[in-house]
Amino acid sequence: MVRLRLDLGYDGTGFSGWARQPNRRTVQGEIEQALGRILRLAEPPSLTVAGRTDAGVHARGQVAHVDLTVEALAELDRRTGVASVDERLAALVRRLAGVLAKDVRVHRVSVAPGGFDARFSAMSRRYAYRVCDAPGGGDPLRRHEVVWHNRPLDVDAMNAAAVRLRGEHDFAAFCKKREGATTIRELQRLEWVRRDDGLLVATVVADAFCHSMVRALVGSLLAAGDGRRPVEWPGQVLTRAVRDSGVHVAPAHGLCLEEVTYPPDDRLAARAAATRRVRTASAAGDAPLEHE
Repeated sequence: MVRLRLDLGYDGTGFSGWARQPNRRTVQGEIEQALGRILRLAEPPSLTVAGRTDAGVHARGQVAHVDLTVEALAELDRRTGVASVDERLAALVRRLAGVLAKDVRVHRVSVAPGGFDARFSAMSRRYAYRVCDAPGGGDPLRRHEVVWHNRPLDVDAMNAAAVRLRGEHDFAAFCKKREGATTIRELQRLEWVRRDDGLLVATVVADAFCHSMVRALVGSLLAAGDGRRPVEWPGQVLTRAVRDSGVHVAPAHGLCLEEVTYPPDDRLAARAAATRRVRTASAAGDAPLEHE
């Protein structure tokens, strides 16, 4: 078997999220079907992804891996006439571009280093959330990736509220609870900037995320930013560690997975083992690392 790393991106507008679902168009389903078709496999291969995104959420820096037999990859030799591994994988990228719809693209395929696991080896995931608060609304050409907020936002208030959320905490107040799954996460970065064009962008980085966590955090900060809630409120919600009905989850289309980071190659296996051990102990090995 050969483990391949896939670096990819997608516009989540037309997908029912990442995860394969019966009778629904998903990113995982589309790529697996494309690989099966190109490699002439009896059954599509199964992808493992760094972060499972919900319906409408985009990705620019998503990472996945797939295990294929050497014989499956040799099919590329027969169909393209190439022989070296690099040529085979470049040919696979080109074939995927020809088969996949334009709203999903595999930018690179490479042989994964020993010990690499797209999900469990990851050190962190970085998301961006984009908001426009212009009175007349946002750029219609960016309507699928930028959320319009119909109240003016104070970026300083949002950053003051964000400070209270950073660090390792139980984020149960901002997650959709899954039985047996831990909601303890290390939020490494959460900050807002207002760009020169007026767009507000939140950068959110953590070791992993619970289901709906990023959008719930953003929703609470928007409430603090437009004056509906005091700056202290998101931090107060966090300390209660119970899902708060006052926290409104921000729309999915403003969210994009920008980057997944990994340790050096010689630490990939150790990282995967440590992460798997923690998640298995807290969630019987079945709960997702993150859902956004």
